[in-house]
Amino acid sequence: MKLSAIPAPAVAGVVREQTAASAIAEIKNCAYSGADMIDLHLSCLENTEPETLKRIIGSTKLPILALNYNSRYDWSALGQSEEERIQLLLRAVEAGAAGIDMQGYTFDPASKKGFQGEDRYSFTQGDPKEVVTDPAVIQKQCDLIETVHAMGAQVLLSCHPGIPMTAQQVVELALFLQERNPDIIKIVTRANTEADLNESIRTMLALKEAVKTPVAYHVNGKAGIPSRILNPLLGGQIAFCVDRYNPGSTMEQIDLKNARAAIDSARRLM
Repeated sequence: MKLSAIPAPAVAGVVREQTAASAIAEIKNCAYSGADMIDLHLSCLENTEPETLKRIIGSTKLPILALNYNSRYDWSALGQSEEERIQLLLRAVEAGAAGIDMQGYTFDPASKKGFQGEDRYSFTQGDPKEVVTDPAVIQKQCDLIETVHAMGAQVLLSCHPGIPMTAQQVVELALFLQERNPDIIKIVTRANTEADLNESIRTMLALKEAVKTPVAYHVNGKAGIPSRILNPLLGGQIAFCVDRYNPGSTMEQIDLKNARAAIDSARRLM
């Protein structure tokens, strides 16, 4: 199944494991707990040779979104070049992944740490990370999206600005990203206060109304944890969840079993 065709909100089981055996085991745990898809962190794996990736991806019928944040299991930098990072994503598609997570900083790694361009959009205010406005970089990203589509897979275009943003800013950013023709857009801003959390809920409703491409949107930070389930229930495309927490987990991500139960209960009520 195509990732964008999974009825929203899709419950994604996040898998950050070091070995093929542990990745396969965690994929099965996620499937048993009710995941609709798997979010597989390639850079955590010690072995990413084609046969190993085929074994991992072939272990489940669930569609797999492959991502490469260039970070090891302990979140230390892996140090791959952009070419190496992207080639690993394409290798995963060749091995059967349903899609890739293409970060907003792709082909412009300096933008991962902060905005590098001319500040002339609402969403470039406040030094957001992973936001690229350089036409040459954008064209390279569009070309990569076309390449992945030609391989029969989809692209989730993700952007983690890392700062609080208003609904208007996020909607305008999503519309800007939509022009690159991704299949899903993911935006993660930050909530430092309850007011930021409230704004994220308003933002999700605005995104659902204004953006044609499916959008997964939530906010990081302690105040933002409720958005990880509330926003999917309000129309977000994906809820990113953890089946069993371990030292490599993102601790803010929500529990898969409880997320599955909440989403199923909400569907019955509606």
